[in-house]
Amino acid sequence: MTDVHTAAAAPSGPSDLHDERLRHQVGVAGAVAAFIDRVRSGDLGVLPVVAGLVVIWTVLQSLNPIFLSSANLVNLTLECVPVGVIALGVAFMLLVGQIDLSVGSISGLSAAVMAVLFVDRGLPAWVAVGAAVVMGAALGWVYGQLFNRLGVPSFVITLGGLLGFLGLQLWVLGAKGSINLPFDSGLVTFAQLAFLPAWLSYTLVGLGAVGWFASGYLHARNRRRAQLSAASVQYLAVRSLALAVGLGVVVSYLQQTRGVGWMFVLFLALVLAAHYALRRTKYGKAVYAIGGNVEAARRAGINVKAVYTSVFMLCTTLAAVGGVLAAARLAAANQSSGGGDVNLNAIAAAVIGGTSLFGGRGSAFAALLGIVVIQSISSGLTLLNLDSSFRFMVTGAVLLLAVALDSVARRSRASHGRG
Repeated sequence: MTDVHTAAAAPSGPSDLHDERLRHQVGVAGAVAAFIDRVRSGDLGVLPVVAGLVVIWTVLQSLNPIFLSSANLVNLTLECVPVGVIALGVAFMLLVGQIDLSVGSISGLSAAVMAVLFVDRGLPAWVAVGAAVVMGAALGWVYGQLFNRLGVPSFVITLGGLLGFLGLQLWVLGAKGSINLPFDSGLVTFAQLAFLPAWLSYTLVGLGAVGWFASGYLHARNRRRAQLSAASVQYLAVRSLALAVGLGVVVSYLQQTRGVGWMFVLFLALVLAAHYALRRTKYGKAVYAIGGNVEAARRAGINVKAVYTSVFMLCTTLAAVGGVLAAARLAAANQSSGGGDVNLNAIAAAVIGGTSLFGGRGSAFAALLGIVVIQSISSGLTLLNLDSSFRFMVTGAVLLLAVALDSVARRSRASHGRG
């Protein structure tokens, strides 16, 4: 694993050496030049989804001025969270070149287990939530054993899970089929009514900008010590200031109504933790290495089976968390929890956000960006009084476009020697 971590930090081909020369340019100019060069060679990153989001928001706002109102955007952020958390786990699965088709069923089963323990059995909320999340992790461990020991494809394993856990969910709920959560419970309050005070929102924005600068500075210092090119302090300061100003404007706009919900802050915290794990740890390097070439990763000394098991467990755990949050948001768990388009939207969000179906490329922010796109489409079409048929068709078209762009960019990267 150390070999892979070291190799990932050093230039490995002509295009990487070109990036090194570009980054030696002064400050922001060098960063901009390197970014333009990457885009030209097919390394698009989050650019397509950001551009698509701008187009979607512009069109929907022109059709209905309420869409970008503060009240609607606050609702949009909260609606993004349950499926967004599930999509974060799906992104990890896609990064190692696998898929989980059962995340919707696991989220519904977890919601049912939580509701039964909390409402019917009278257990404390934290015990009920903890049991549901632990159950989700255990299911992922079982998936990992079936995949590693028996060689059953993840598609088949999770397809069986999709059907089996749906049936188990119905059995857990019993004849009544629905369990309402008390509106005065902490779970429902957290998902529906808990918002940050303005001063704390701005404080978190400032801390986020400072943290981004500190993380970039330490990473740049380590690269310089290894005699590699690194981002300048000027560039790090400019991008951190831009982040602070941008988020400050967003928070100020949301504060015109209810502000930033604690549930959305939890989602952001999970995304940032996942991003750090993928970009700054040996585990993250192993995930990308396995998704890029599993045999090469194995020969480099990575415990491939252990990483696969951990990714399965991470995906199912986040699916369980998403199911609990969805139940808290709805104040109920029922037979339709985790059903409908939850499963497809979670997978679509990860792909639309920029995670490659071919494995090895993407980021934790794919879940955030992808679910914002999907929820924006849903919210905008609802405001236009259009039925769900249009939402499915538009989302499907966006998903197809995202996969097509990924395929084209992949061929472009290969032609430029980026792999």
